[in-house]
Formats: sequence, structure tokens, C-alpha cells
Amino acid sequence: MLKELKLKKAKLNESVLSKSSLNPNALKNWPELERPREKLVHLGSSSLSDAELLAIFLRTGVKGCNVVDLARQLLSSFGSLAAILSASQEDFCKRHGLGTAKYVQLQACLEMSKRYLAEELKEIDCSLTSSKATRDYLLSELRLESREIFAVLFLDNQHKILTFERLFFGTLNAAAVYPRVVVEQALKHHAAAVILTHNHPSGVAEASLADKQITEKLIQALQLIDVRVLDHIIVAGNQCYSFAEHNEIF
Repeated sequence: MLKELKLKKAKLNESVLSKSSLNPNALKNWPELERPREKLVHLGSSSLSDAELLAIFLRTGVKGCNVVDLARQLLSSFGSLAAILSASQEDFCKRHGLGTAKYVQLQACLEMSKRYLAEELKEIDCSLTSSKATRDYLLSELRLESREIFAVLFLDNQHKILTFERLFFGTLNAAAVYPRVVVEQALKHHAAAVILTHNHPSGVAEASLADKQITEKLIQALQLIDVRVLDHIIVAGNQCYSFAEHNEIF
């Protein structure tokens, strides 16, 4: 009996292998350096396309569709990799080939990347507000947000990060920012300097008149407690606008 079961299993495996060998679209039949995992190992992650990176995350395809083709379909359906990363749980999970488990994995990956960038930033002089690390961190925190958020990096007297706090939440167009709250938080954290930041969900990397007015109010309010505003950075999509670089911080 056991021998018969082994023979049936062997025949089944042979059948699966035979079908796979006849299917040129099967990932295992691709040249080695065209398969996402092997390509990453040999050429590095930067050599992979968005679809290939997403395929590694997805791990498996669905019936009749290998994982790379599935990734391409999802990118086409959502419109971009950023749209997938910022999708709601409901929208994400209703797509073919996705589900709650993958949504949870994706959110964990995003959070790990934010924490990695935050740890990296702690070792950097944040007075260098045009530094790549500062911008990368703020981009990771704010670029995928669908509503406007005003936040503050609180710094010590050596301009090292103490903490990052989201303080005000608004609509797609505006956020109500109260200088008193920013002053209170600066005192709470014993901050010597701050970097102000907020996002433009519209994707326009420019400072509005309202942005300039609130920046001036916050500079004046924080001067009363001897806290310097080093910069105000606006995150818009993959771009940043720096008040300091435009000589708008005095």
C-alpha cells in the first residue's frame, strides 16, 4: 500500500514538472538573472523594477499568472507603487492575489523602514537641513498621507533629534496650526531648536502664503522661549521644499 502511494506521488510530481516545463511563462523557466530574487542577489536591489520588487514581496502568483505578471497587473490597477503602499486595508485586500496577511506584512515593512530612517537620523546634525537623511525620513513619514499633517522635529542644543511629533491634522487643503501648542511641546521636550514640516497631498512642492505666515508666527513664538526654527520643510510627493534653502528662515 505504501509503495503504491509513493508511486502515485512520484507520477504526480512528474506530471507537475512536465506541465511546468511546457509553460515558458513559469518563473522557474526564466533565465536565472531575470528572476527577481536571483537578480537582487547578483545585481542588488536597485537593479529591480517596481514590479520585480513587488513580486518578491508577494512571493507567489495566482492560477494562470506568475508573480511578476501579478505584480505588473497590480501596479497597473493601482496606478503606482506609492498608491499600493498608501492604499486602505479595504481597497488593498479586495484585489486579486492580495489579502489581510499581505496587507499586514506590507504595513510592517513600511514601519520598519520608518524606524530605520529614524535611527539613522539620530546620529546626524539636523542643522544640515538639506541632508539626504533628514529629507528621506520626512518623506517616509508624510508623503503617503492623504490629508495635510503638520509635524515638528524637536532637537537638542547639538541639533540632534529628540523626537518627532505629528501635532495638527487638517483637510486636503489646510491644517490649523496653533503656536501655543508647538511652544508647549518644545518646553516639554527641552528642545533647543526645531524643524517644522508638513505635507502637501496635492503634490505641489511650493510654499503658499499661508505656509509663510504660519512659519513667521511660529518663529516669533518660539523666540520667546529661546528655541530656534532651523527650517520648515514641505513634503509633496517625492519632493521637498526647504524654507532655509530659499532664504525664508531668519
